[in-house]
Amino acid sequence: MRMKGLFTVLYLSILSVAPMMGQENNATESMATAELEAQDDLALAVSDSAQIDTLAAASVDTIQVVDNKREKVDGVVSVVGEYVILESDIDKSFIDMQTQGVSTDNITRCQVLGRLMEDKMYAHQAIQDSILVSDTEISGIVDRKMEFFVSQVGSMEKLLQYYRKDSEQSLREEMTELEKAIQLSQRMQAKVVEEIEITPEEVRQWYNGLDQDELPVFGDEVEIAQIVKIPEPTEEAVQETIDKLNSFKQDVLENGSSFAIKQTLYSEDPGKSENGGVYVLTKNAGFVQEFKDAAFSLPEGAISEPFKSDFGWHILQVEKIRGQERVVRHILLRPKISQESIEETKKELADIRQKVIDGEFTFSEAARNFSDEKETRFEGGVLRNPQTFDTKFELTKMDPTLYSQINPLKGDEISQPLLEETRTGIQFKLLKVISRHEAHKADYAKDYIKIKELALKEKQLNEIGKWMEGKIEDTYISVAPGNRDCDFANNWLKK
Repeated sequence: MRMKGLFTVLYLSILSVAPMMGQENNATESMATAELEAQDDLALAVSDSAQIDTLAAASVDTIQVVDNKREKVDGVVSVVGEYVILESDIDKSFIDMQTQGVSTDNITRCQVLGRLMEDKMYAHQAIQDSILVSDTEISGIVDRKMEFFVSQVGSMEKLLQYYRKDSEQSLREEMTELEKAIQLSQRMQAKVVEEIEITPEEVRQWYNGLDQDELPVFGDEVEIAQIVKIPEPTEEAVQETIDKLNSFKQDVLENGSSFAIKQTLYSEDPGKSENGGVYVLTKNAGFVQEFKDAAFSLPEGAISEPFKSDFGWHILQVEKIRGQERVVRHILLRPKISQESIEETKKELADIRQKVIDGEFTFSEAARNFSDEKETRFEGGVLRNPQTFDTKFELTKMDPTLYSQINPLKGDEISQPLLEETRTGIQFKLLKVISRHEAHKADYAKDYIKIKELALKEKQLNEIGKWMEGKIEDTYISVAPGNRDCDFANNWLKK
């Protein structure tokens, strides 16, 4: 596969699942967006194959007048297993790409239909493989997406008009079924590619097989280092937090209060609104170890003692034990940080900055000796790109906040202490750009990590193609007559 074709295919193909149960899941990211998936219409289950053929053939050419325009009725364009794809699914895919600034000039309806059929094949096969998605998780995702959509269109009434629904409940039911299909699809995709790896020799062969005009061009890049200092709470503030958590636990155990309600009212976990405040854990899930240790040490229904993590202080209740899974809720509280502690931390960091400027030690030495961020401290404060795990950040793809912080820095300049709020609380940091790299064609030695990622994506695409080919042969598929002339990447027509 050549590079130019690869980037188009990467956009239209879904290669990975959104992080499941924590931030440390590093499955390969798809270039299709979550919002596009969220706005696909509900796939309708149809069991009788003869009815499907009749429906697919009859629906496509029906015409009606809407708002003084002649438009196609929302007909069936394809069926994959128990899933139906409608004309509106294709239309909304184009609209979503355009609203995100993606050019659709070179993307055809046939290509989008092919991608949607792939999605439905994944979901169908997930059902066959008994892959499960919890109702609680789906409910939380639907809540967040509905809130997002309302914020975009302005009101629930407008959202209902857009989806042509009479009530919020009917829209929620439709989105729930849709989201379940999306999550099944994502889990199946992850399962297909999870064991695919690539060797250094395969990377070298892939790179050497590219023509010069096929080499990817990487934009302007920087390498960044930081020193972080975190304000500490007083012992009194910590004890006050522990006492409060113990009082919550006592109220639940002795007075029958609801742990879930206390979580809603008091927990400082920013993710408490997700999934209804419920987390499903396995021992390999990407949660901090203290959290998993507490969850797997308790019997069903029990509440932990207060315990500390990088995020603050917790109590945790095990709602259900399902084999190797634990379904839990937790309440997170962070001890209050005094203004005095905040000012002291800022001054300490300013003093470190001045000593680096005065030459008492290098920025790297200061990071190793003084930084509170264990992830970067032992590498001299050097940041790693969360997408590539390389130390280079492409400016056009950098987090906007980080870009605004480093953009004013010239040469060896060190930023002033910057206050920011993270998932673990407030902190101060110093930033320094340690190297700059101009836009350039891919170089095997300098850009190995990014080249490896591209080579791995192509290998995954090839393996997925083989997997898809086998599943197509074993699955009921129907394509409406008006789409049978499409030059699909997969053999959907079984020719």
